[in-house]
Amino acid sequence: MTALTQSRRIIFYDAEGVAYQPVRHGDRATGKSVFKIKPKGASNHADAAVHTEDILEVARAMLVDGLAARCKALAGGPVNYLRYGAEKLLRYEIGQEIAQALGIPNAGRVGEIAVTLSRQAVEEAIDAYERYRATGEHGDIFSAFGEPRDYWVRSTRLRSRPVYPTKPIVAFARAGREPQGGWSLPTSAAAQLHNSGFIIVDNDDRPVSPPDKYEHLIRDAHRIRLCALNYYIAPARERGDAQVVIRAGTLNNEMGLSDAWPNVCQALRGLKFQTLADVPPPDQAGPDQSTSTTFTYNLIQDGSASKVTQDTAFKQPSPTNTILYGPPGTGKTFATAYEAVRLCLGDAIAVPLRGDRAGLMMLYRKLVSEGRIEFVTFHQSFSYEDFVEGLRPTTDKAKDDTESEAPASAGFSLKPYAGVFKQISERARLDTGSIAESRLERNRNLFKLSLIGSDWRARLAKSLEDSKIFWGFGGKVDWSPEEYEQFEAIKARWRDDHPDANGRYADISGTWYFRAGVETGDYVVLTVGKNQIVAIGRVTGAYEFIAAEEEFPHARSVEWIWSDFEGADRSAFYPEQFSSFQPIYKLDETSIDWDGLESIVYNRDALPPTIGARDFVLVIDEINRANISKVFGELITLLEADKRLGCLNEVRLRLPYSATSFGVPSNLHIIGTMNTADRSIALLDTALRRRFTFQELMPDVSALRAALAARGLDAENLDGINLCRLLTTLNERIEYLFDRDHQIGHGFFTGCTDKAGVEDVMRHKVIPLLSEYFYDDWSKVAAVLGDRAGSGQTYFLEAKRLAPPDSLAADDMGEEKWRWSVRSDFDFAKFQAP
Repeated sequence: MTALTQSRRIIFYDAEGVAYQPVRHGDRATGKSVFKIKPKGASNHADAAVHTEDILEVARAMLVDGLAARCKALAGGPVNYLRYGAEKLLRYEIGQEIAQALGIPNAGRVGEIAVTLSRQAVEEAIDAYERYRATGEHGDIFSAFGEPRDYWVRSTRLRSRPVYPTKPIVAFARAGREPQGGWSLPTSAAAQLHNSGFIIVDNDDRPVSPPDKYEHLIRDAHRIRLCALNYYIAPARERGDAQVVIRAGTLNNEMGLSDAWPNVCQALRGLKFQTLADVPPPDQAGPDQSTSTTFTYNLIQDGSASKVTQDTAFKQPSPTNTILYGPPGTGKTFATAYEAVRLCLGDAIAVPLRGDRAGLMMLYRKLVSEGRIEFVTFHQSFSYEDFVEGLRPTTDKAKDDTESEAPASAGFSLKPYAGVFKQISERARLDTGSIAESRLERNRNLFKLSLIGSDWRARLAKSLEDSKIFWGFGGKVDWSPEEYEQFEAIKARWRDDHPDANGRYADISGTWYFRAGVETGDYVVLTVGKNQIVAIGRVTGAYEFIAAEEEFPHARSVEWIWSDFEGADRSAFYPEQFSSFQPIYKLDETSIDWDGLESIVYNRDALPPTIGARDFVLVIDEINRANISKVFGELITLLEADKRLGCLNEVRLRLPYSATSFGVPSNLHIIGTMNTADRSIALLDTALRRRFTFQELMPDVSALRAALAARGLDAENLDGINLCRLLTTLNERIEYLFDRDHQIGHGFFTGCTDKAGVEDVMRHKVIPLLSEYFYDDWSKVAAVLGDRAGSGQTYFLEAKRLAPPDSLAADDMGEEKWRWSVRSDFDFAKFQAP
């Protein structure tokens, strides 16, 4: 039976079932009857209490904020400050109107309440925190917090910095109510965010595991569902995506779980998640309950969006080929970073960062670390072999069909290697984005393991059933001890029993490969004979010794990706026959045709980038300094928009060194920069000019004003100097005496903070550059700076008349000669601020 009444809307109970309620006290100052709440850290003195007449505020303080209020037993007795969740009060009942206002059940026990925050409230709090850091807005809330120390929350939106301190974020989301830090109470900052489906991390964005001792923290499938909703479904809907893909292994790692992908898979395909996220049953791809299992959720269910197919995947976005050109110091570097971020992430994210250089560059560096942006500088020695592909000497051998003593032997050969353009082109082509398309990880090693003997079918069946590969060489020795990571240790141990054995024996070299050479995450193909493969899998476990296995006691756990007792032909992905000398060895990575292997494994041809593939950007600095025809070679044709992979006039070429087919995907954008003072645009390769658009960046006084204003400085009165007039005057004179391509960019002066800084730029940057422009004709340098020989008034340069040598008459030399020198101090009188 409840103790609630029309006037009594909140009741607490202790362990004995004794009922308590918050009580009012007379406020002498106002004459009103009020409830008293004790702020965190305050004493029990009356002056420290917060007074309120609103019972909802009392309920919020005690049930949400974890604060104490003055309470008294219904049966009578003393009045004390009591806190729900401490030793005294263990259960509560509240009126329905209070429960709805607070978003909690109308009855419960300690540990049952999970105080939650909406995604919208948290992201709005993060937006407010960013404004506070930039402008001081909302300082009334955020200034109360010191530097964050322990716990951060990862935003569900793509931001320049992904993590934010938990306490200020929760305080803002709770309308300024400061929470307790950590996990200990349901109302603690980290606990509220955790229970709301947000990922708690450290300052380096590494997930922090919640303590096991607190029962009020949600776990397992419920938390997986909430995180998937917050970090995948809700952001995809916000972007207007038609579908979203969740990979079990990725979500497992993002949440900081320990090999929990089976639980992740169960949570993602269950009815509870479909109900929570309001999505239909997902399309599942890949091996069941593994790291590579993917779930595709269609977010538009009214038939307005069709499922992506091979046909629709060919509708590619238009690639961008742009060259930013202009004189030095005109902001080409920053503009390049902005364009790269915009092309990768879209206007909605990039445009707000245009005035935030630090935030933009942080996001730029993040994309570089993810491999979505590559940067290269052209120079006179740069070649096709550096840019596309070349040959490099190596002593590695593709297989161990040799008389050597060790698994790798000496020997010299040239092997093709990929340049930066080929690398990022392949990365862009293979990106699946938000489409559930399985791919093999091409940076992993691929090992061949032979099934020897006429009973290979039985052995294959056992491997598939047990999810293991087995090794029959190496005797009954347990090779688990750490010292057997080394080849020489295995060799020495085997020769203890077999003195005549050498390193080319499979019991030694093959055992080392099986024990230590194959790393977790590498792929293994099971082969029959020299030309047939029957299975491929990813190694998922370390070496095991299984004593009960008589013939094959050595094993490794494997996640099988493909198998077929009828087999597939080796030539579809590897040019050389498998060696019969060694049962196991690493296949030559430069010879593997991963597209061909995927066509076997996934029963499809390798496609151009899918419609959901992300955008990639290659930045080429100083693009005009290299021999373009030498660097691009025959690939210049592939840059055209309609020649990209998947487009109407798709073109593929066979590369000269690797003999592989190559095309440029349409989701790869190229941004070049060119300094017009270094080389005229008219001298660029004509074929390159036809395939690029050009964007001019010239000196911009308004950009100079904005850059200094962002630091609280005035470009028209910087320590008495009108920088805007100085820059404009210099460039007008340069254009008159030389041309517009050799002007001085505003970027030279954006870092100045005082007169000394301006002098330093003029002395060490501007004047030497002018000297180079005018080929050491100092009379023209002086003309640009406003100095004239013999005028008696100088500003930046001094001129001293040279007397003719004794052997020469003045009339023989024609006009007067002057020795020019840079003044020790500059006179900015002509550019003085008003």
